Amino acid sequence: MSDGDTPGSVLRELVAEAVDGDGGALLDGDSDLAERGDDPGPAARIPALVGAGNSVVGVVPRADPSLARRLLGNGGDVGSIEDIDNEGADSRTIRLVFTGRAANRLTGPSGAVIRSILADHGVEAYRHSGDSRIGVLLVGDRAGVGLFDERGLAALLWSDAPAVREWAADTCRRYLSAAEPV
Repeated sequence: MSDGDTPGSVLRELVAEAVDGDGGALLDGDSDLAERGDDPGPAARIPALVGAGNSVVGVVPRADPSLARRLLGNGGDVGSIEDIDNEGADSRTIRLVFTGRAANRLTGPSGAVIRSILADHGVEAYRHSGDSRIGVLLVGDRAGVGLFDERGLAALLWSDAPAVREWAADTCRRYLSAAEPV
């Protein structure tokens, strides 16, 4: 990343290269971008993205405790996800692969507490031994891709473009197949 590149432009370029090399897939559907400093910023937009679907699959390289509380229904906009039964139309499935710093938190000093909270909320958690500066969420028919830096989530792109969703699904499958349940 050069000094003139914004996190959002870097993220768009990374996704475009991963998806089709020319960015056309980002224009084939509804997509939006938020960067650190926007109002609301990228982290504030994740609860609405995640709250929009009954199925959430993702790769998480960083885990911010305040964001986790909002996503798990303790003070956020998306409500509680405690009633997960995986059977009815109102069921919710959440499967997350933690990698990098987030994976290290699962085994660190507070790991037992974190694993218990995830289990209590019906989150299927997996640990991946690698790292990534990109986080990926597949929520229903939308894909969210986040760029992380040393300060946390720098930019978030979300899209319903079929090529972006397929790339996000393939990325999640690849990480899931190389991860172990916690």
